[in-house]
Amino acid sequence: AKEWGYASHNGPDHWHELYPIAKGDNQSPIELHTKDIKHDPSLQPWSASYDPGSCKSILNNGKTCRVVFDDTFDRSMLRGGPLTGPYRLRQFHLHWGSSDDHGSEHTVDGVKYAAELHLVHWNPKYNTFGEALKQPDGIAVVGIFLKIGREKGEFQLVLDALDKVKTKGKEAPFTHFDPSCLFPACRDYWTYHGSFTTPPCEECIVWLLLKEPITVSSDQMAKLRSLFSSAENEPPVPLVGNWRPPQPIKGRVVRASF
Repeated sequence: AKEWGYASHNGPDHWHELYPIAKGDNQSPIELHTKDIKHDPSLQPWSASYDPGSCKSILNNGKTCRVVFDDTFDRSMLRGGPLTGPYRLRQFHLHWGSSDDHGSEHTVDGVKYAAELHLVHWNPKYNTFGEALKQPDGIAVVGIFLKIGREKGEFQLVLDALDKVKTKGKEAPFTHFDPSCLFPACRDYWTYHGSFTTPPCEECIVWLLLKEPITVSSDQMAKLRSLFSSAENEPPVPLVGNWRPPQPIKGRVVRASF
């Protein structure tokens, strides 16, 4: 079977051939036009209480680097905001470009950031992650933009682990990390209903996109780009440009907490 990816022959323009929902009405990412977004006073503040002990491993799956958490019970939880109940943290991963001037999936008033961090949570009222994928409120993703500036020490902890997972299929222990250290100071967010930005592109996500980016250095971004999307025994292919461009909004409403 043809494997999806980000190249011209298997990239985002082709995903709908294998995954028809990729042309659905609730696809992500989107462009945010802030002048059209209204403040919704009913939106609550959100909070995350993450147990560093639930952090298990870091993985290069050839598409991104992912940090995986133990989600067998309520250890690392996201609450509040647009959510009706608590959600369990399952993993976080990043999307980035081939250079510092692009790489984020969502864009804000035409601005592209260097990268975008996605913290993926699921609603345990659906018992399993697989069941949650079938529900419109099954998944909650906190999206954080990365812009270029001074180095972020907390982010370096993740980057230092990348040496163990240089190539596709490699996984290494990565423990005692609390990803809330990556949150910006300001908790303001935009929210809308969308999808995973990778196939199968299931439309099950409540998005919380944080308004304030975090700052990382150009050297830190370069470290992300030192990963390979090829396996150890294959000719090296750099893992870059793993972002999906914005999708049609199709009448959806984006709300702001601020």
